[in-house]
Order: sequence, then structure tokens, then C-alpha cells
Amino acid sequence: MTERRVRRAQRVAPAGSRQGRVERKTRETDIRLRLALDGSGRSTVATGIGFLDHMLTALATHARFDLEVRCKGDLHVDAHHSVEDVGIALGQALKQALGDKRGIVRFGHAYVPLDEALSRAVVDLSGRPWLHFGVEFKARQIGDMPTELFEDFFWALADHGRLNLHLDSLRGRNAHHIAETLFKSTARALSMAVALDPRVGGVPSTKGSL
Repeated sequence: MTERRVRRAQRVAPAGSRQGRVERKTRETDIRLRLALDGSGRSTVATGIGFLDHMLTALATHARFDLEVRCKGDLHVDAHHSVEDVGIALGQALKQALGDKRGIVRFGHAYVPLDEALSRAVVDLSGRPWLHFGVEFKARQIGDMPTELFEDFFWALADHGRLNLHLDSLRGRNAHHIAETLFKSTARALSMAVALDPRVGGVPSTKGSL
């Protein structure tokens, strides 16, 4: 390996060191979350909302992130505070784990099918939060989770993770399938975007920072 390539490799964060930990407590929710980007897809999730647990487990599995989530929320009111605040905490942990984003690929995209449903996710870890949510659900609820809260979750993730996320449901009938393809495609797109590229010696931006 040449001296230049050695210096470049040393500037890329070593695998296993990119982790984020968030403890977030309000009068509405009490959340503890740990995220490791260079994991194997292991997860322990307990939010009190069964379908959200299912989706977060799918996200960790298909992104190959290690994820621990504990949320105690005011579910006697409704699910909104818990869903949104978990999205906030996950975004904060992602931002923390990425650090200065040195050496990352930055962009990611994925198409994921599930039977009749097909969704696309495109992500840019740009530091500029934005969500495009081109998704419609015919069902108002999946299990114990209102479908309108999916958009709130992804907005919280994009806003606090400082990322640009475009989600489109290209087709689908079953609300469970549509939601699952959204989370799995987001997982695969994030996995691609956070990956370390040894060819990237610094931050992948002409501005020099993200």
C-alpha cells in the first residue's frame, strides 16, 4: 500500500466505532436508544406499540445496524408522542454515530418489494433535512398504529438525522406490506449511504463539510 493510501485509510473511521446513544425524557415519553452502524442487524425493541416494534426490527435487520430501543410513552393518550419521539431519538443517534461523515458513501437508494407492494427510498446524508412522502394508505390503522403516524416518524428521522429522504410507494394494496417496504427500503438505502468507502479521503462534498 502506498503512503498516500495509508494516510487515506487512516482518515476513515474504523468499523465498529460508529455508535450513537440517546436518552430522551419528556413529560410524554422516556426513551433510551442505542445505535451501532457497523453491526449485524441485532435488535431489542420495546416501544409499547407492536407494529412499530416490528418495523424497527425490520429496519435494523436490513440495514445491518445493531439497535436497542426502550420507550415508555403516554399510550393512554395515543401513539403519536411515542412514534414521533422514537423517530427523533433514532435520528439523533444516527447523526451522532456518523460524526463528521468522513469517508462515507453519502447517497443511498433501494427498491423493496413485498408481494403486491413496492416502495423506493432515496437518501442523501446531506445535513439538510427534508422528507418527500409519496405514500397513501387506504387503511387508517395497522394493529395498534395509525398509518398517518408513519409520515411523522420519517419526518422526525429526517429532521433530527439531518438527512434528505424521498419515499415513494410505487404500488400496493395491503397496508402492512406497504409500511414494511417503506422501512426495509429505507434500511437498505441507509446501509448504502453510511457505508465507508476507502476511496473517499475526507467528507464527500465539494463544500468540505456535510
